[in-house]
This record gives sequence, structure tokens and C-alpha cells, in this order.
Amino acid sequence: MWETARDRLRGRLADGLAQSGLTLPWWVPMGTTAFTVIGLVVAVGQRVGPALPVAIAGFLLATSSSLLFAFTGRLAPSWLKALGMLAGIGLLLTYPVVPDFAPMPLAVLTGELGSIATARVAFAATGGAVALLGAAALTVGLVGFPVYTLAVVVGMAAGFMLRWYVRALDAERGKQEAVREQARLGERQRIAREVHDVVAHSLSITLLHVTGARHGLRTDRDIDEAVAALTEAERIGRAAMADIRRTVGLLSQESAGTRPLPGAGDIAELVAETCAAGLVAEYELEGDVTAVDNTVGLGLYRIVQESLANVVKHAPSEKALVRLEISAEDARLTVRNGHTGTARNSGGSGLAGMTARAGQLGARLTAGPEGGEWVVDVTVPLAREAVS
Repeated sequence: MWETARDRLRGRLADGLAQSGLTLPWWVPMGTTAFTVIGLVVAVGQRVGPALPVAIAGFLLATSSSLLFAFTGRLAPSWLKALGMLAGIGLLLTYPVVPDFAPMPLAVLTGELGSIATARVAFAATGGAVALLGAAALTVGLVGFPVYTLAVVVGMAAGFMLRWYVRALDAERGKQEAVREQARLGERQRIAREVHDVVAHSLSITLLHVTGARHGLRTDRDIDEAVAALTEAERIGRAAMADIRRTVGLLSQESAGTRPLPGAGDIAELVAETCAAGLVAEYELEGDVTAVDNTVGLGLYRIVQESLANVVKHAPSEKALVRLEISAEDARLTVRNGHTGTARNSGGSGLAGMTARAGQLGARLTAGPEGGEWVVDVTVPLAREAVS
């Protein structure tokens, strides 16, 4: 229940910041509100006797916008919040004390308005705060008018500085995102050209072989020549499919700089690293790992990575077994452990991500309880050249 209330509060504060155009963490307005309330509570505590009812009324007026948000989730306009704060502080200052905490929330108010409100509202609130402090100094003898005034002005300046900083930061983030998007677009265009070249070349050569086979069967009835031509066409088609799959696979891969992307040969190191982190896991390999190309190897590596992450998250005390079997036709990967609880994809995207990656590889993937264990099983066909 506490977590639900906390999440609801975060959502409300985030919505309020979004409406104000500020990309700040939720705890920033939470902190300023807490500081204001603490200052007002201390100010009320400084006033006893006949001044206490007036101080309580001032406290309620000064916190009216916060109370409105707490009970209804609605944000009061900035000018209305400023009026409530000035009226509440004005009531508190009818009974000044030394030292007086009542004027301090005004510095927080001007800082907040300087960062989220219009310049007109911010300047008007600052002027109203200075006028209120001056009137209290002249009429009821408020001590420390110059210090309080300086705090109010500094608060407004800090608010404007925060506004400028956040907007500059957002502009820089937008610029960097535009540069990244342009780079991604350029890379996709380059890959599209490569795919076009691969497809165009392979189809042209394949059609020539098919035409030759048809011609041989029609004219000379040379079955051997036709079989050789069709075999070569099949070989070129398989090689082209492998090239296309490898090239298109780059579209969904993040840039890794100069570091090579991991492959099937790195799964053993991945399991060892996971064991070093505290998970009990074993790795079994059957077959030649070099027979797995880079794209399939990367996909298998990522599936093992996600599977082990799920084991660590859901069943860290259970033993995991990773087995990779490589044959001439396909590569089969199984990851199993002793946990048989609820589905792993509850609220997450791990299984969905593995399924999507398997689909890109043309693989068959199953995941679920089996024989008292949780098993992820994926079989990936391996592209092979036909032997003539």
C-alpha cells in the first residue's frame, strides 16, 4: 500500500513538472515543499498565546496549494499559489518574533516561481514579497528586513538560473539525439544499399543457373548439367540468405565501438562470469563452435545472457545448466534450472525479447516449466553450402 501511494505521488509530481516544462526529478518539488512546510511549522511554533490562532490560519493559507494537490491531485496556478503564500506569511508577520522563520518560505517561493512560472508572475511575486517584508518592518517592527529581502531576491535569481540551465540541458540532449538519429539513418541507408546489392547480384546469378538448367533439360536432356546448375543456384541462394540475415541483423544491434560483438564462442566466458557473481551454473558444449556464424552466435549469446539474468532474478539459489549442441544442420541451445514458479515474463520483456531475437534468426524457441525445471530451448538452423 505504501509503495502504491509513493508511486501515485511520483506520478502526480512528474505530471506537474511536465506541465511546467521542467525535466527535473520528482524529488525536487517534494524537497522544496518539505522545506517550506518545515519553515512554516517552526514559524507557527514560535507564536504562542493570542498569536497562535492567527499563526495557524496563516499556515493553512500559505500551504493551501500543497493541500489542494495532496487531496485532489490538482496543481494550483502559480499566481494563486503566490497569493496564498503572501497572505499566509502576512498573517504570521502580524506577530513578529526574533529570529523569525516566517519570511524564509518566501525565498523558496520566488525560487520556484522563477524556475517554472512566467517572468511576469515571478517578478510580481518577488515584488509582493519585498513589499510585504517592508510593510512588516515599518508597521510591526520586523527585524532583519535587509537579510530577508536579499534571500528573496537571491531565490528568484536562482530560479531563473535553474530555468536557463534546464532548458540548455534539454536543448543539448535534443541536439545529441538528432545527431544519433542522423547517424542511425545513415547506417540504415548503407545497410539497405548492401542488402540491395546482395539481393540483386545473387538473384541475377541464380536466375542464370536456373535458365541454364532449363535450357539443358529442354535441348540436350542433360540431367547432370541441370543438376549441377541447380545445385550452384541453391548454393548461391543460401549464401545470399546468410549475407542478408547477417546484414539486416545489424539494424537491431547497438554500436559497440571497436570492440567485437560477442558470439557463440563467448558463451563459456559468460557462464563463468555469472558463476563468479555467485550463481551455480554449468556449461556443456557439443560440436564445433566455429561452425556458428556471427549473427547466430550473437543471438545465442544474448538468449543465454537474458536466461541467466532471469535465473539470477527469480531463482538465484537454484543451479543452472547451459548446453549448446552444434550439428551440421542446426545449433540447439538449452538453459534450464530448478525453478518452476510463475511465468517469467510477468511485468517484464525478457521472454518477448528472446522470442523476437529467435524470430530474426529463423529459430524455434520454447520457454516454460518442463519436468520439474524451467527450460528455455531454442534451435537455430545453420546455413550450409551444398556439396556438389
